[in-house]
Amino acid sequence: MFKGARVVLPTGITTGTQLAVEGTKFTAHTPENAHEIDVTDHWLIPGFVDLHNHGGGGASFTSGTPEDVLKGIHTHRLHGTTTLVASTVTGDMDTLTAQAGLLSELAEQGDLAGVHFEGPFISPCRKGAHSEALLRDPDPAEVRKLIDAARGHARMVTLATELPGGLDSVRLLAEHGVIAAIGHTDATYEQTVAAIDAGATVATHLFNAMPPLGHRDPGPITALLEDDRVTVELINDGTHLHPAALQLAFHHAGADRVAFITDAMDAAGFGDGRYLLGPLEVEVSEGVARLVEGGSIAGSTLTLDRAFRRAVTIDRIPVPDAVTALSANPARLLGMYDRVGSLEPGKDADLVLLDADFRVKGVMRKGSWVVKPQLP
Repeated sequence: MFKGARVVLPTGITTGTQLAVEGTKFTAHTPENAHEIDVTDHWLIPGFVDLHNHGGGGASFTSGTPEDVLKGIHTHRLHGTTTLVASTVTGDMDTLTAQAGLLSELAEQGDLAGVHFEGPFISPCRKGAHSEALLRDPDPAEVRKLIDAARGHARMVTLATELPGGLDSVRLLAEHGVIAAIGHTDATYEQTVAAIDAGATVATHLFNAMPPLGHRDPGPITALLEDDRVTVELINDGTHLHPAALQLAFHHAGADRVAFITDAMDAAGFGDGRYLLGPLEVEVSEGVARLVEGGSIAGSTLTLDRAFRRAVTIDRIPVPDAVTALSANPARLLGMYDRVGSLEPGKDADLVLLDADFRVKGVMRKGSWVVKPQLP
């Protein structure tokens, strides 16, 4: 039983609510012989949900062993991410299907919330940190092959929907209950509208790896921001986005259509140095990851606790809105909001305890401490 904290509920912030955990779930009643924990001057918020993450702790989800993937998952749990989707990068089909099989086993064990395929069906004009030699048009048959390889755990596929086969692939994904995300795209405004009408519902790291907004050529950014059917991913690390761009997204999409993501690679929670992202070499310096060849930004070293703290202290996003973007919205997209994404009775006891300065002091997942708070 937690008492004394500022608790962020779907209805807003409350200081008079006692939050109770029994077993693996939040409960509406006080458990018998409950252990009381005084967390006065702290915040209690839901565990973070990351839709887009390539690794951490020196370990990769894109090519690693099960032990590597578990290491990366644990690294992000230490920073409050209690639900995580593992993202791949562009590779040949055999490599991608093999990795999808490995990741799906961890999803079956409950360690992952599913698999996100970022590439190979993306534009060579906006490839970012993806190998151009391995890119291909989004053939629906190949998209289906990736879905099948994930054995029911494919959650999202990022596509340049303007490419041949793009719209048919979006329709295929929608039919199979997999999120079609528009990203690494060179699409026009009109092509993006067509993809949304075909069933695309997510913008992969909005603003990044897509044409900039123009007053005569509004491009995909405008189409993605203006449509209520679309949730926009944002990487709030201070490198990928200017604060004004983040404010623009929040203003036009609203808090209910923003999902903060990390797009993290191996160096998240680990440190500077040389890494591989798929087949490409990455140099991380002062926390910024760039390709050794060409200098493109190559994912991030972000953890979601940092994204949250930056949002509420630097970007001045209201705490409930930041919580919505970090927990509730991605949980809804994944079809998991009945289990995670808010501090409500019957849901998994996933929470983050923060001090008054929004620094992580405790992390609980399914009723067990990942980071046990050191309290007086």
